[in-house]
Amino acid sequence: MNLLVLSRKKGESVIIDGMIEVQILDMDEGKVKLGITAPKKIEIFRKEVYEEIIKENMEAANIYPDMTGLKNFFQKK
Repeated sequence: MNLLVLSRKKGESVIIDGMIEVQILDMDEGKVKLGITAPKKIEIFRKEVYEEIIKENMEAANIYPDMTGLKNFFQKK
């Protein structure tokens, strides 16, 4: 994967794949505020949130629940 480095000023934007616009809304004290316009079907996450989702999904995939309680529940009925 390649990294594209761009310089943008407040109010300027970039277009990704003809569908996603990333606009610079504000810059202050080392922070940049971005506005993202994209189709609703495209999920947008901050990277740290996305990484946490991936981690939790992987942990959930490795859990093997104890089915004894479920078995007992249905046998009582």
